[in-house]
Amino acid sequence: MLNRRHMMFATAAAGFAATGGMPTMALAQGGEAAKMNAFFDVAMAKLLRQAPELATSLGLDKDDLAWTKGLLSDRSFEAIAAGAAQTSAQLAELRSIDRKALKGMDAVNYDTVEFTLAVQDEGNRKFTYAGGGSGAPYVLSQLTGSYQSMPDFLDTQHSIETKADADAYLQRMEGFARLMDQETLIAKRDIEGGVIPPDFIIDKALVQMKAFADTPTADAPLVKSVARRTAEKKIAGDWAGEASKVYENSVLPALKRQIALLESVRSKATHDAGVWRLKDGADYYAVSLKNYTTSTIGPDEIHQLGLDLVKSISAEADKIFKTMGMSKGTVGERMAELGKDVYDNTDPAKEQLIADLNTKAKWIEKQLPAYFGQLPKAPLEIRRVPKAIEAGAPGGYYNSPSLDGKRPGIYWINLRDTKEQAKYTLTTLTVHEGVPGHHLQLSLSNEAQGLPLIRKVIGFSGYAEGWALYSEQLAVEMGIYKTDPRGHIGMLHDALFRAVRLVVDSGMHHKKWSREQAVKYMAETMGDEESGSVTEIERYVVWPGQACSYMIGKITWLRARAKAQKALGKKFDLRQFHDAGLLSGMTPLTTLERVIDDYIVSKGGKA
Repeated sequence: MLNRRHMMFATAAAGFAATGGMPTMALAQGGEAAKMNAFFDVAMAKLLRQAPELATSLGLDKDDLAWTKGLLSDRSFEAIAAGAAQTSAQLAELRSIDRKALKGMDAVNYDTVEFTLAVQDEGNRKFTYAGGGSGAPYVLSQLTGSYQSMPDFLDTQHSIETKADADAYLQRMEGFARLMDQETLIAKRDIEGGVIPPDFIIDKALVQMKAFADTPTADAPLVKSVARRTAEKKIAGDWAGEASKVYENSVLPALKRQIALLESVRSKATHDAGVWRLKDGADYYAVSLKNYTTSTIGPDEIHQLGLDLVKSISAEADKIFKTMGMSKGTVGERMAELGKDVYDNTDPAKEQLIADLNTKAKWIEKQLPAYFGQLPKAPLEIRRVPKAIEAGAPGGYYNSPSLDGKRPGIYWINLRDTKEQAKYTLTTLTVHEGVPGHHLQLSLSNEAQGLPLIRKVIGFSGYAEGWALYSEQLAVEMGIYKTDPRGHIGMLHDALFRAVRLVVDSGMHHKKWSREQAVKYMAETMGDEESGSVTEIERYVVWPGQACSYMIGKITWLRARAKAQKALGKKFDLRQFHDAGLLSGMTPLTTLERVIDDYIVSKGGKA
């Protein structure tokens, strides 16, 4: 799973005009293309002012943008209203450019940014949940809210090399407290309008918030991070003491106000899982599906597609099980049997698990040149999800590297309970989060020449998660499971997992399934630990539609490849196909299809 900070686009989504170029991606230098690129320049400058965390994530918080390093975004009601108005104005300005006059990558850039602004504007106009937009109706949950993301951001993305960097860290701690209070106000307004998370979501969020609040100040990750890193750089000062003051005087009180709010509303919460229960909930789900899948597929079609895929993938797994001498029981029951082989649930065993995954990733990297023309320069690191947030965090997720490559790509694996990370599934998880999945795709996008910066900061779940799931299928073709039938079953397990997601996500948000019904269907179909299924189902509750993006995206990538193979015949080169799709940057899936059509034509075929 791609970390949602990168997956969702910002309110004021636009970017710098490109510099440099690639033979197949040349940007026109005059006319409508010049107007579009000038628009990107202005809008990106605004975005970096309004989202200083983005500058840090991209590694741009230095030189002319050094002033961003001590700041965080503003989520006041005034800022939210201004952002919505700005998005609407930017959409109108972009649409004033003659799309018909644009060719090649200029057209791709236009279509990508236009889709981003349009879906954000639609969500802003229709819904006020969590400050507008779509795809995340609750500002505070086990997966949303700055309490959940900011400590990790400050520790892993806010670099500390100088005293000024450390001072900026303390400023951001103060900003973190302010941001939590702004979220509390948004949540209060939502609650007044009937937008209250389900009771089980409030309970999970409170578990995490209280674990955060109950940690002694000296052991708090926010305090330890600045103390450790200033010591490493020999930056003089009592940084632990200064951070402790901010922590106790600002951060903790703001966090406790959020805890008090959720506790006060807990008795009003229902147990219904889906957004159908909210005002305009059906429309909210439809827009969220469009947002995440970047397709026009509806919830009924998604539900049936999921049921059909569960059947076909289960049949494929059954065949492999039989070659292994495992023919008794359902596919889920046999997967459960394989799932008993796990690492011990101890810290030393978990360290060994991380080491084994790093070894596997290095081996896979050696196979990549046969399948990709261009490979990423940024290194990949595999780390354990911080204990403070592991209770509600997904099984694995990925943070992309900085644009300058100084911060590596990080694949995080959740090791709260090793029973949830069966050995037979770990290679596929590494393929998905690492190589050739998220790390390869996002690093190549960051490193691509000729892309406007906006194309590197806007993320699409359908494209990125679709690619990562396609990579799991590609791993079979690469021979990664040639002598590992258990690993091949792990790949099918995860494909089945994404098919099940189509069923349960549409089930809860469209067909009014209960949380328990969804958990039971997932656990029984896949043979997983129920605790893992609970975490997944509760994720889909707070990010409606996102879980559908994986399989819809994979199908689109496979369909595009089949089209290129048919059109080019013997001239088809898998490495060139991959480069065409990846070096064009993330796009809506409809735009990806046009990118591949352009590739086919460039190689002498007919799209």
